[in-house]
Amino acid sequence: MLYVVIPAKNERQNVKPLVNEIIAALKDVATFEILYIDDGSEDDTYAEATYMRVEKFTALRPYKHSFSVGQSGAIRTGVSKATGDLIVTLDADGQNDPADIPLLLTEALKLPKGSDFCVAGYRKHRKDTPWKRFQSKIANRVRGYLLGDETPDTGCGLKIFPRKTFLELPYFDHIHRFLPALIKRLNGTIVVVEVSHRDRQFGQSKYNMLGRLGVGLIDMIGVMWLQRRYKASEVIDDLD
Repeated sequence: MLYVVIPAKNERQNVKPLVNEIIAALKDVATFEILYIDDGSEDDTYAEATYMRVEKFTALRPYKHSFSVGQSGAIRTGVSKATGDLIVTLDADGQNDPADIPLLLTEALKLPKGSDFCVAGYRKHRKDTPWKRFQSKIANRVRGYLLGDETPDTGCGLKIFPRKTFLELPYFDHIHRFLPALIKRLNGTIVVVEVSHRDRQFGQSKYNMLGRLGVGLIDMIGVMWLQRRYKASEVIDDLD
């Protein structure tokens, strides 16, 4: 079964259209559940998700944090609540297109069962301001050079990975930005799939670019340390 994990904060107007699009994209493709994690919203995001469960899709499971713990914390809550093998994440703002999920799923199913991997979306044509695109381009190049994560757009929320792999990673705030690098650290496979990117229809971004830059640099140094302090090796067993 596929578990779609959606971390959300103050996204009430985006709940209904996003859930409907996910159902349309996956109903003929896979058995799935939607885990909608309200990260301490100040609006009626959780109430809207609960309404959608009752009226539209009983396999939608809404959860709510009593206070905000951040996007990574919300993703971890969703992953911990899942009980199957595969996790797909996407942003709650509607800029990721659920119609792209089957593309990532096709690549994920090609990989050996039980292996560590991340199939990551790549927003080649982003619907952002020129300044934001420029900042992201520089940040991705620096991060790619220092971490060697083989991912041109690690900030894309659309990813598929095994549940067990995520839970093996050393958790820290903002881990969602470094999943490819950390999974590669386990000798995992990284696959990049070009996906679409859409204009935000409702609400506004929760991130301040300068704040993200400062935290991102500190986190990247921490990930570099983790990479250098871990050695993954294949275990050979000839006892059978």
